Amino acid sequence: MKEGWQQRLSPPKFNLKEERDQQVRMRDGVHLACDVFRPDVAGRFPALLSYSPYGKDVQRITDDRRPLSPRHGNGGQEAGDTRYFVSRGYVHVIADVRGSGDSEGEYNFQGREEQQDGKELIEWIASQPWCDGNVGMLGMSYFGVVQHLVAAQQPPHLKAIAPYEAYTDRYRQSVYHGGLLNEGFFHQWWGHVSIGEMQPLIFKHLPEAEIRQRVQSLMRSPEIEDSPYLHIQLKYPHKNPLMFDFVVEPNDGPYYHERSSCTMFDRIKIPVLLMVRWSAWDIHLPGAFQAWEGLKTKKKMIIFETTQATGPQRPWRDHQDILLRWYDHWLKGNDTGMMDEAPIQLLIKGRNEWRDEREWPLARTQWTKVWLQSGGALEFSPGKEGQDSFENDPYIVPGKTSPSLHYTSKPFDKDTEFTGPAAFYLSAAIDQPDTGWIVNLKDVAPDGSTRMVTKGWLRASHRKLDEARSKSFRPYHPHDRRDPVPVNQVLEYAIELREFSMTFQTGHRMLFEIRAQDAVEEPIWYHQTNARRTRHTIQCGKNGSYLLLPLIPG
Repeated sequence: MKEGWQQRLSPPKFNLKEERDQQVRMRDGVHLACDVFRPDVAGRFPALLSYSPYGKDVQRITDDRRPLSPRHGNGGQEAGDTRYFVSRGYVHVIADVRGSGDSEGEYNFQGREEQQDGKELIEWIASQPWCDGNVGMLGMSYFGVVQHLVAAQQPPHLKAIAPYEAYTDRYRQSVYHGGLLNEGFFHQWWGHVSIGEMQPLIFKHLPEAEIRQRVQSLMRSPEIEDSPYLHIQLKYPHKNPLMFDFVVEPNDGPYYHERSSCTMFDRIKIPVLLMVRWSAWDIHLPGAFQAWEGLKTKKKMIIFETTQATGPQRPWRDHQDILLRWYDHWLKGNDTGMMDEAPIQLLIKGRNEWRDEREWPLARTQWTKVWLQSGGALEFSPGKEGQDSFENDPYIVPGKTSPSLHYTSKPFDKDTEFTGPAAFYLSAAIDQPDTGWIVNLKDVAPDGSTRMVTKGWLRASHRKLDEARSKSFRPYHPHDRRDPVPVNQVLEYAIELREFSMTFQTGHRMLFEIRAQDAVEEPIWYHQTNARRTRHTIQCGKNGSYLLLPLIPG
């Protein structure tokens, strides 16, 4: 970014006035609760809406910033820094979505009712005597995801959005990774939202008889027989109604499409600022790139990194100056110079330098194959044919690392940058009709320490490709059905890796891991994987498995 833009921003000069527990009537008579924080002077100001099921009251519980902690349940403190924006001449409205917190109605999980409610809230805000008619939205994660969804409803007074850490494909980027249920996240998530009782939403998409039939079939499946927790969720749907939905509907379709902004990018006409960290592989990272490609409006994208791998500290207050710069431009008409700069700004990891770009993927990319070699090497040439194998362990002791295969390159003889999307073309056979492939690309320093570069996932029975939507560097799976794998037959699996940027420095090596279950059972990110002991045989060398990576010439 160019120097000196901070001096163009709105200065802090207002104190804060609170108006809590406002009730806003929706089209069907349901009332949504919101807190209004505004400058303590007469006048009209632009407004920012923060909208989620996390409970409006908890957004300002503490001024102390702490790492994300499932134990403390502070993950939902993501509405933004109220005092920062109000002091600079904005109204901040924090609202509970339908069926959550102090709002009436039944929770709709980012569905059409919640999207329409967001539109009506925007218009209510614009009509208030303290608002000048210019409205934006503020917040990360859930607060960011709903920005796309609400913008697609085209409220007339919503002038710009800034989704920060926001997935755009509910199936692929949130609930299922490559067809593998993102089980760990939704175990803990349901316990941290302010949602009362609700009927599973899948009943609005499927006939009750079909749901009952699916549940009976699932109860006999190895995954459910192996998991008392999932058995309970299926037998008692109201314990965790969303988990019930996800297990009953394991394929992409109308349930997920309704909650995926990627299906409605063409309806978003206002300016959009996309921001996300490189390490958000498990949920938000691909959403920024998908939105960048799909949105046909004025847009900017900034990809950064955070100190903690789990993301920004909570309450979330990162990059508020950049967000203020964005909204000063679009809501106040201040020329902050933001739109005069390059549309994409990337933090290039490894060398930790910022760089301006104008397109994604980068036009100068040299797509480079890196082959797996039997015995554990990674080479930039095919090499001779061979194979390696491993077995998963469905009953692994907690804390123990799961079985895997590792492939490592020679030390790089010069700094070598890879930035862009990537894919892994796996040639393999299994001795059961299904498994889960989980792959990790890492950077290994000369002292042996490692750091994650990117990840990928694919359920073997979801290997079918959508040829029309696939690119060599971004395979696309429809995830519309399971096709059992022919036992002991070598097949090719095209596995999408999350977008990444890494300069492998001189002396560093590239490490690639292949597993059939998560490396360890982390508190948030673990998947429903293979419940049967399965032998996985990987074909290496010529005509075998390889990575397709985005080499950026020096």
